[in-house]
Amino acid sequence: MNNNVLVMYHEKFKQYDLGEGHPLRGDRYVNAMNFFKKHGLLDLDNVIVKEPQPATIEDLLMVHDTKYVNTIFRLAKEGMAYDAETPVSPGILEAALLFVGNSIECGRAVMNGDVEKAISIGGGFHHAGKDYGGGFCIFNDVATAAEWVRAKMNVKRVLILDYDAHFGNGTSDIFYQDPGVLFISIHQDPRTIYPGRGFTWEIGEGPGKGFNINIPLPPGTGDNTYLHALKEIFIPLAEEFKPEIIFANGGSDPHFADRLGSLGLTVDGFFKLAHLIRETADRICGGRLVLMMGSGYNPEVLPICWYALASGIVGLERINVKEPYNPPTEPPYCIRKVEETINELKGLLKEKWSCFK
Repeated sequence: MNNNVLVMYHEKFKQYDLGEGHPLRGDRYVNAMNFFKKHGLLDLDNVIVKEPQPATIEDLLMVHDTKYVNTIFRLAKEGMAYDAETPVSPGILEAALLFVGNSIECGRAVMNGDVEKAISIGGGFHHAGKDYGGGFCIFNDVATAAEWVRAKMNVKRVLILDYDAHFGNGTSDIFYQDPGVLFISIHQDPRTIYPGRGFTWEIGEGPGKGFNINIPLPPGTGDNTYLHALKEIFIPLAEEFKPEIIFANGGSDPHFADRLGSLGLTVDGFFKLAHLIRETADRICGGRLVLMMGSGYNPEVLPICWYALASGIVGLERINVKEPYNPPTEPPYCIRKVEETINELKGLLKEKWSCFK
């Protein structure tokens, strides 16, 4: 059985550096890969490391409109910012095209059977929509990779699990009316964090009604409550939807010490999360899984959390890294609030999904 895991990475990812004082610096990718090497992850027999080719204009136009793509290329040439927090330059554009190519190649390799699973280092630019960017994102590699395997490899059902602390508004908008993509996002309560969207009642519309699932969590939500929510919502939906491939995107920003998020996951929680995603893919879609990890805004914990995620995906039973800080105690109201959210979601979705009847 092919249990190989592809790790896609390019040294030019470091060009996606949004500047001194910005929370997204380009050294995150180098630091993570160095941490992986130090702890032997890239030396495992089932791990293959490759470099991507940049995405083409044709690839981008699968999910973005022509006017928007042309605007980004023009801004890059002029060295302008898309918005106050998302500068664009020739180097950033080159890296962005490589990130999209990275995630596409992960999807292609998995669906082609070259590998069973793939890890897109730096992938997960989920705030970019069809005709807009923002939140440090200019092109949406998650949506492009999902659409690419549908268009090029005749995939009918794709599940996207967005485990970032922030709601993936761009991915949600792109597939909001599309029943071929089941989008599930677990994230911090949108009343407390960017982009201020991702409420339970945003369930899709038209043919896509019931295929956009949001699991908002109160600040402070820890490992057990977070995983409980996924077991109650993600797993039953995945079992009923029966995707041909799962794309999961996020990073380390749900960690309790992240500087832009306020959730409460630990390093061990990320490891358990990766195992849960891996085991679900193994049981439901022949192991076909692409994990993208790009977020995280505490450079001390980012490499450790990304390592924990990657370790769970490649199948390690334990990890030899420790939590760098003392984890806080989860506030007692978190589990009560999350149970209310779970019940609310099941009520909203029971007409569409028999698992919630």
